[in-house]
Order: sequence, then structure tokens, then C-alpha cells
Amino acid sequence: MSLVVASQLEPAINEELARHPSRPKIIAVPEDEPWRAAREADVLVVRPTPVWREARGEEQPDLWPGRLRWVCSASVGIDFYPPWLLDAPIVSCARGTASEEIADYVIAAIYRQAKDLAEAAVTSPTQWRYRALGQVNGSTVGIVGFGAIGRAVARRATALGARVLAVRRSREAALGVIGVELRDHVADVVRDADHIVVAVPATPETRHLFDDALFARAKPGAHLINVARGSVVDQEALVRALDSGRLAFATLDVTEPEPLPEGHVLYTHANVRLTPHISSNYTLARGKLVAKIMGDLTRFAAGQKPSDIVLPERGY
Repeated sequence: MSLVVASQLEPAINEELARHPSRPKIIAVPEDEPWRAAREADVLVVRPTPVWREARGEEQPDLWPGRLRWVCSASVGIDFYPPWLLDAPIVSCARGTASEEIADYVIAAIYRQAKDLAEAAVTSPTQWRYRALGQVNGSTVGIVGFGAIGRAVARRATALGARVLAVRRSREAALGVIGVELRDHVADVVRDADHIVVAVPATPETRHLFDDALFARAKPGAHLINVARGSVVDQEALVRALDSGRLAFATLDVTEPEPLPEGHVLYTHANVRLTPHISSNYTLARGKLVAKIMGDLTRFAAGQKPSDIVLPERGY
């Protein structure tokens, strides 16, 4: 009997999933209550739609997890979903599918801060004068969260001649990464970094990890780059650090909430570059997402576990 897969992904991707050698039956997911697919599906492929976010404060539906055997999240973070999503037998995430794209965004932000060619460009002879540019080679890039994204950033930064410092929950994942100095504490990374890259998952433990106390440890003139989740940074503390000059600049691809309300100071702050959660470059990264789901379907159909299973006790 074929697997029944309920998918929230776009039709083109669902058509590819239907061509998997196991010939799964792909069914639609109710837009208003996607969890109702648990009544008839073996596998539920979810994405972080607003309805999931709105359900985070609601009680677990009586039908959940129903006949589901596996929930496959098309996002890396699971903080968009209600906690009871993890009551499914297996929940996996899309870890690694967008790490290269996000790392490119980080390096672009570093170069924009160090060598702003748009600002340095001249349009008349009267502007033709010397302008000092910053340096990436020899700078220090600090990475807070050394998972797939952090490692992808580290590979690029070391290749550019930067010194790379990193901290993560477990040191094991750093094995084999050349040129990275592991630190024991986040503050040790923040203290010495010219560019501070935030790449930790959103969990209760990381909420407002970057607060007044941590910003006070930053090197004056440091540049913060957040590609994790908005909740990791206390935004009021961030503004205070920018206004005081403790931080020189912040590049933010994520905020809390998203989008920020009209008139929020981060939209217009002179020392903030805000982008609308686009660092994963989904249009290009979705090919890797499809390949990952297809590979996991192969494993699951053979009675094996999918890759990158979320651990409820960690929340990622």
C-alpha cells in the first residue's frame, strides 16, 4: 500500500514528490487547519504558514497526531509551529538545505560593511578624493551557533583570510573544520569579533541571548549579523547598543515579529540594514529541499528514519 503524503508545498514540488519510486499518494492539506490531514496521511510535509504560528497558543487538537508517522518540516527552525507538533512519532527539519545561500548573504553583509563601494562611488570630478576602505582579510568573524550555517560561513571567511571564532552547544560538529578557533562561551566570541554572526536556533534558552549585558562585551565598532531568529536578539537592547556606539552596525534578516509594525525604529535607523527574511534565497534553495525530502522518503519507505530528526528536549 502506498504512503499517503499530505503536503503544504507548492504544486510543482508535490508533482515531483508523486514521482518518487515508492509512488506515494499526495493529498491536499486543509489551508485553515493543516493538522486535520493527520486523519488520513502517513506523512505530513509542513511549511511555516501563518496558521501554524497562530496555533502556537492553542491546545493540541484531539485528532493529533492521528495516523501520522512522520512530520517533515520544510523549514530549519520549528519555532513557527505549536509545541504539540513534536508529539508526532517523528519530526524532521530541512537543516542544511539553505545553509550555503545564507552563508553567501552573511559574506555579502560583511563586504558591504567593510568595503561599501556604492557609498564610495563618485559621479563627478568634485567627488574624486581618497576614501579609506575597511578590510576583510585579517578581520575577526565570530560565529554564535556552529551548525550547518555557521560552518558554511566559516569556510568562506577562512578562505578570505579572516580569523574565525565559534561557539556551539557541542564541540563535536567542529571536528574537521580547519582554521576555526572554538570558544567555550558566547561572550568570548562577542568580545573579539569585528563581525558577529548569529546562527543559533530559536529556543527558550536562546531567547534574548543578545541583551544589554552581552552587547556590553562587544568590541566597539562591531557589526552584528542576525540570520537566525529575531527572538535571539533583544531589539531594544540592540538599539541602545547602536545609539551608544558600542555596535557600529547591524544587518538583520530576521526580526520579532515579522514583519515589524509600521514606524518601528529598525526600519529607519541609520546603522541598520533590514531585509525581509530572504537570506535563504528559497527560489534557489528549494531544489536542495526537494532532494532532501526525496531522499528521506526513500529511507522512510524502506523502514528507516529520515535525516535531521528534531529532538523535542532541545527544540531543534
